[in-house]
Amino acid sequence: MELDLNGLHDDAIQVTALTDVPKFGELINNVTASVGREATLACVVDDLSTYKVAWLRVDTQTILTIASHVITKNHRIGVTHSDHRTWYLHVREVRETDRGWYMCQINTDPMKSQVGYLEVVVPPDILDYPTSTDMVVREGTNVTLRCAATGSPQPTVTWRREGGECIPLGSGQEVPSVEGPVFNITRVNRLHMGAYLCIATNGVPPTVSKRIMLIVHFPPMIWIQNQLVGAQEGQQMTLECHSEAYPKSINYWTRGQGEIIAQGSKYEPVLLDNAYKVHMKLTIRAVAPSDFGSYKCVSKNSLGDTDGSIKLYRIPSPSTSSSVTITTQPSVSVDQDKSPNDHHKDRNDPGSYHQESNEIMDMADSEKVTGDRGGAADLKLRGGLRDTEKSSSSALKTSVDFQMFIIFTVAILPSNIRTLFAV
Repeated sequence: MELDLNGLHDDAIQVTALTDVPKFGELINNVTASVGREATLACVVDDLSTYKVAWLRVDTQTILTIASHVITKNHRIGVTHSDHRTWYLHVREVRETDRGWYMCQINTDPMKSQVGYLEVVVPPDILDYPTSTDMVVREGTNVTLRCAATGSPQPTVTWRREGGECIPLGSGQEVPSVEGPVFNITRVNRLHMGAYLCIATNGVPPTVSKRIMLIVHFPPMIWIQNQLVGAQEGQQMTLECHSEAYPKSINYWTRGQGEIIAQGSKYEPVLLDNAYKVHMKLTIRAVAPSDFGSYKCVSKNSLGDTDGSIKLYRIPSPSTSSSVTITTQPSVSVDQDKSPNDHHKDRNDPGSYHQESNEIMDMADSEKVTGDRGGAADLKLRGGLRDTEKSSSSALKTSVDFQMFIIFTVAILPSNIRTLFAV
């Protein structure tokens, strides 16, 4: 029996051909790269043998590389391989136009291929036009701020104040930020004035921003906390006004017929600036009688002027109390040592005038108070004069209330008793 060797040879060649056909070892991973960077796509081929690998641009059907050779004239395209198994397509200095599908192809019959996608991301950028520039507006008008940003993916725009302060809204609320490329302010006021940042971000570094200055013009306004101020002579006094204006105002103090008060040994005007606010102070050293009267704080700018008045009035200096001395012939004192028995003894004894002092009786004692001014028993002042001391006199100093009481008591004594005090 003869063997058909030719048939066996053909079958062997066919089996060998089938086992040596190259195939892709794995899928091509999609790649994301930023503009200006390098992107690399990898194509893994097993059992390549004598076959060749080529890279193509799908959308334009452009052959970029075959095996280790670069076919395109684009100098940014390159190709490398690792042991003829992994073939790398290099795209240097990536541009947005490089975004798209790329094909790895094996020249088998029929041809084998697979594709991968190159995503090109672009950091955000803010366009000079139509983005708003610094603005100057009148208070009460409507304002629109715009921020035009580009990038891939499309950036989001956020508005914030440069100093981190909250942004006042028309409803009276305040928010830390406003989202969107257009920022509308209805009836702008001085609280909106300041620097704003238009911030664009899309997740691709770096984030960018633009500074826009919003300037609000308004005429001067003045607030005075105390319009009536008192001071004593010789005291140092400071008058204060608060002014707001923009453009910045000229501020000064006047008095009388409008004479401007200048810096000197008597007066010290001070201005404390804070943006569009001015704190005006006028210090008067050692207030004199001529300093009492009206003062005016004046604020002027190109949009108008205004003033506020403060009246400085005199506060009397506190007076010190002085003691009053009453001099009488007899010596009168409050006897705190006498006992109740002594009191009754003196009252009943007609010769009791020999005692050394007079005594103020207790007004609460009903027995010592009487409505009859004719008798000696009515007296609030009781006692006698020592015979040997009638020619001498002594002064008594005590509290004002007690002395007034003595004066009143002596005034109501019967004439025969008052004669004793006159001796």
